Amino acid sequence: MDKLLTVPETNADKQKFVMLDRTRCIYSDALFSHGDEVFIQHQGEQYRLRRTRNGKLILTK
Repeated sequence: MDKLLTVPETNADKQKFVMLDRTRCIYSDALFSHGDEVFIQHQGEQYRLRRTRNGKLILTK
């Protein structure tokens, strides 16, 4: 049986289930499909995520 389909029974199992449910993978190719920077709104602030020529990521406020 797939572990993601089972109902968590203990508090520890519930915590693991919540963490698995909230974990997502976003590929950088999708973020940067229209250029080398994206702007992210977080708690009323704007951040800039930039991809460098060397493939590194830089996040600035």
